[in-house]
Amino acid sequence: MATGTLAFLIIGGAGVGVLALALLGTELLHFGGADVDGPVSLETVAGFAGAFGFGAAIVNELIGGRTTGAVASAAAGGALAAVPVAWVAARLGRAARRMRTDATPTRNDLVGAVGLVVTPVPVNGYGEVRIRLAGQPVKLNARADQAIAVGTRIFVVEALSETSVHVEPY
Repeated sequence: MATGTLAFLIIGGAGVGVLALALLGTELLHFGGADVDGPVSLETVAGFAGAFGFGAAIVNELIGGRTTGAVASAAAGGALAAVPVAWVAARLGRAARRMRTDATPTRNDLVGAVGLVVTPVPVNGYGEVRIRLAGQPVKLNARADQAIAVGTRIFVVEALSETSVHVEPY
């Protein structure tokens, strides 16, 4: 293996390392402000470095790059591979950051929910109820003005906190 190939493989490996950082959510190489979606995001750097290093290593081995000119030709081949990969990585990263999501449920979203008692609710204490919130089952502490048995359908009248509610039989 030629020295140039080894150097290109190291560059490609560094690109994979940067990609791992990008997947973990770090913003180490995101130049510009936090709201700036510039062309030099972490995904772009990772895509460029990985494609450049591995592409140049392939070209260098194919042409038997042992001279400076051959290594320069391999670097040009790596750059030809790296530019479109970096562009795609930038587009995909931008699309992922701008993806719309549902609003985070709040305690106000608990009021009006219907569910089931899973632990009996005593008159002066807490039991547990299970409701669906944003399509997900949620178990909450529950109080009531009357005792409510397990399996009874309930209606949430008031959200006492993010994890406890006041309920009535439904």
